[in-house]
Amino acid sequence: MNVLVTGGAGYIGSHTAKFVAQSGWNPIVLDNLRRGHREAVQWGPLIEADIADRAALDKVFEQYSIQAVLHFAAFAYVGESMQAPEMYFRNNTAGTLNLLEAMRANGVQTIVFSSTCATYGDPIAIPISEDHPQQPVNPYGESKLMVERLLYWYGIAYGLRWVALRYFNAAGADPEGLLGEDHNPEPHLIPRAISAALGSGDVLEIYGTDYPTPDGTAVRDYLHVADLAEAHLTALAYLDKGGESTAFNLGTGQGHSVREVAAMVERVSGRKVPARETGRRTGDPPSLVADARKSQERMGWRPHHSSLEEIVQTAWNWKLKSLPAAVAPAADTRA
Repeated sequence: MNVLVTGGAGYIGSHTAKFVAQSGWNPIVLDNLRRGHREAVQWGPLIEADIADRAALDKVFEQYSIQAVLHFAAFAYVGESMQAPEMYFRNNTAGTLNLLEAMRANGVQTIVFSSTCATYGDPIAIPISEDHPQQPVNPYGESKLMVERLLYWYGIAYGLRWVALRYFNAAGADPEGLLGEDHNPEPHLIPRAISAALGSGDVLEIYGTDYPTPDGTAVRDYLHVADLAEAHLTALAYLDKGGESTAFNLGTGQGHSVREVAAMVERVSGRKVPARETGRRTGDPPSLVADARKSQERMGWRPHHSSLEEIVQTAWNWKLKSLPAAVAPAADTRA
């Protein structure tokens, strides 16, 4: 089976393309490389194009006889979406509409969509289940929710078969060291803490220490990127077996605070994580933890690599691999 992986040069998309290939299918990566990395496309061909380019999409569907789509192509920075909402609705929502039209014209009826827990907005209950109200508090979450509604109505009108996977916090790196997280700027806690430990980035800013959590810092549900990648293959198999179109949360059901993450980076690295406490960021809820029982019960998916220690260890290994030998740490420098 030839599977189109949009955004397959990005962090989660590239890890998933690897899983697609290992499953015996052919990942056909489409990415405009605006934020993806050419070197991350190691399995199958790369088509350098944008999902807004209908002619390019039609050519890919025809040339490769695409049978299913894994859709990752999107902008995903909450702060940026607040500053430039038009960019997010144009790329994430309108771009997906263009993709769905190309799928329909080319007879492709199956899609797994990279959604987000940001569609829920501020939680009214923890852990968050799929029937939690969806009230996004930023354009990023709103753009993804609009895509979920597009999928629903395309299913009603045209028989589209779909799964929307609502991620919580993707983290970690390929256990074999072939891929990792490389954003610029880097918005995510674990790579920022690692950079701080290495002295190759700013000190780690801890945004808010007065939350109603055990240690006062924000709590998040971290899921290893390899487990996320596997979930997309599980979702394809679920649809292939006749599973109904729906949304699934992807998480562990266990939260970790900012301080816990920093402590784990120190434990894994043997280095101090210099940090600076500052005020809360607007829109950051105290806690985001998934209720992922539905994905376990309906798809049979469970995370296998998502202990905080394994997440941090794989991220640390990837970072060290990417450093020049002259600057790689040689000894414990813990204060």
